[in-house]
Amino acid sequence: MQVTPEEKDHLQVMQHIERCSSQKELAQNVGFSVGKVNYVVKALLEKGYVKMNKFVKAEDKRAYRYLLTKAGLKKKIGLTEAFIEIKKREYEVLQESLEKDKNLYENDTGEGE
Repeated sequence: MQVTPEEKDHLQVMQHIERCSSQKELAQNVGFSVGKVNYVVKALLEKGYVKMNKFVKAEDKRAYRYLLTKAGLKKKIGLTEAFIEIKKREYEVLQESLEKDKNLYENDTGEGE
């Protein structure tokens, strides 16, 4: 499975969204601008991956928090698994390159110095 840049952004936001009380805090945790977080959150809301709950007892009646829906949790799991597979492949490629370089170094006769 490929992870698109958009899906990577979605995953980053989904990993932090339930622990943050504002888009500003979420932006700081994820390393995005508040505008980008707003864009991603809107997309997640439209896709049904996230829902917004208002705090009824809060003094500030505009206070709310984001929650992953069941579909959102399923998507987060799928994206996380795909991302891990990509990183495993990248690790294997790096490991092979390292082994080749070590073999070249160990078998170098010193003629190119």
